[in-house]
Amino acid sequence: MNVDYAVVIPTVGRDSLQVVLDALENGDGPPPREIIVVDDRPDPGPLPPTHSARVLRTGGRGPAAARNAGWRAACCEWVAFLDDDVVPAHDWKLRLADDLAWLGLDVGASQARIVVPLPEDRAPTDWERGTAGLADARWITADMAYRRAALVHAGGFDERFPRAYREDAELALRVQSDGYRIVNGERVTTHPVRPAGFFASLAQQRGNADDALARRLIGPEWRQRIGGARGRLPQHTVTTASGVAAMVGGFLGLRRTALAFGGVWAALTAWFAVERIAPGPRTPDEVAKMIVTSAVIPPAACLHRLRGEWRHRAVPVAGRDRRIVLAADDGVRVSARLGGAVKR
Repeated sequence: MNVDYAVVIPTVGRDSLQVVLDALENGDGPPPREIIVVDDRPDPGPLPPTHSARVLRTGGRGPAAARNAGWRAACCEWVAFLDDDVVPAHDWKLRLADDLAWLGLDVGASQARIVVPLPEDRAPTDWERGTAGLADARWITADMAYRRAALVHAGGFDERFPRAYREDAELALRVQSDGYRIVNGERVTTHPVRPAGFFASLAQQRGNADDALARRLIGPEWRQRIGGARGRLPQHTVTTASGVAAMVGGFLGLRRTALAFGGVWAALTAWFAVERIAPGPRTPDEVAKMIVTSAVIPPAACLHRLRGEWRHRAVPVAGRDRRIVLAADDGVRVSARLGGAVKR
């Protein structure tokens, strides 16, 4: 079957990139016209052998900018995005071709089914459970093939999203507002759980800043529109406010006030920790990690959300007939209309 496609792989230099490239080089199925690896490290060093892939560099501007650079450099009808830490099946190229071959012009993208392997001999950790959520996420670019025309029409990924978070769903909504459909393919791609440090869950709270941008771009119902789970920011806000009130009360010598708010903070923090510990393996290391991070996550989440609201305060409110300007790596200003379908 004749499918004209390119593969774009943004990378930060992980060793797992080699696994992806090997699958594309040696797997069954029609080969892509081109493989483009986009090195997004601020100070790029050596990469694993990239076979016949073309390498672009974007200097640490984030995965949205890296994907934009990749698809704009490709000239194929379809652009398949793969993350550098997935494991494509040996017949991935064949399955991708099957998924794309019969799609009509009204289909703008095909999403793979993502599988996250979890331990069979114990309960998954908090980090593992979080990664497992990728299996049910909509429109994630761990393995997502877009019709290039749909990307051109929508203007590509919004580069104001600096992390691999929310930028994929926001693009998918714009593509659909342009009249395209996004369908689920039959190909299956494995996404292993990456090793994570003690404070990995704390670092994830930076995504709250991206939530602020998503809310402004998509609207108040943004979580429902992207199929996201209800966030914990309201609970984190109450926990943080209680802790601040306890400290202020103590500083002012208001002992009863400090004790009351301190009790509320301790109860909410303990409950948050219990909710995270209960479904896990409950090993000493995991319990310690959950106790410590449960105390610092609420204020971190609130601070990142405030930072995001301030940073994106000038972004127009969603729901209006408006256009946004998306950065382009070639210096061209690319605009995309939001709040309604664009006439073709």
